[in-house]
Amino acid sequence: MSEQTVSEKAIDCTDEELPDINGAEAENIIEAVLFAAGHPLEYAKIGKLFGVTPTETKKRVAAVAEKFNERSGALTMLALDDCAQICTREEFAPYIRDALGIRKGGNLSNSSIETLAIVAYNQPVTRVYVDTVRGVDSSYAVNSLLERGLIEVVGRLDQPGRPMLYGTTPDFLRCFGLSSLKDLPEVDGAGSAPAVLLNLTIDDMLNETENPDTAENSGEKTE
Repeated sequence: MSEQTVSEKAIDCTDEELPDINGAEAENIIEAVLFAAGHPLEYAKIGKLFGVTPTETKKRVAAVAEKFNERSGALTMLALDDCAQICTREEFAPYIRDALGIRKGGNLSNSSIETLAIVAYNQPVTRVYVDTVRGVDSSYAVNSLLERGLIEVVGRLDQPGRPMLYGTTPDFLRCFGLSSLKDLPEVDGAGSAPAVLLNLTIDDMLNETENPDTAENSGEKTE
């Protein structure tokens, strides 16, 4: 076996015989592990259960998710770019909040929605690029999205000052119910992008509210 094959397989070193990821039992194993985890689980970790690569695992989980989501139950399986998760369907959010006493979250402010849309549809981008598109200082909105984990620093631009480049995170995909960036709805122009994200009901996905008036008092200035 070649060195490349060994590194790609990344099999968990154990004497126990690993189950076949394409076998009849694998579907139940995947469902059980994701349900018990309660949070997004990387394909690399799931793959160790079967001794296969993350790429093979992703394909198998996607097939399991497609079958799982054909059911009319309260749960849905999300197969994201590098991880998967089982969660409740959006329509049951009000009942869950009432039963568990969870405070309902509010929408992102318009400034954050605009900034998030620009990053999502044009990433990787610098903050100066976002400022230019919006026509205002976007420092507060960018920092807010960083704190929420919806965007992250993905590198630096090879220019004087080496400004940071921003892109969306797996949490962004999960919160908006997307499997990958390819699932972002098409838009006619830059002005349509914020409206598209608003229509993806972030209100039911996030637990905290960014006060639209806060940005006005936190350094976000119009030109």
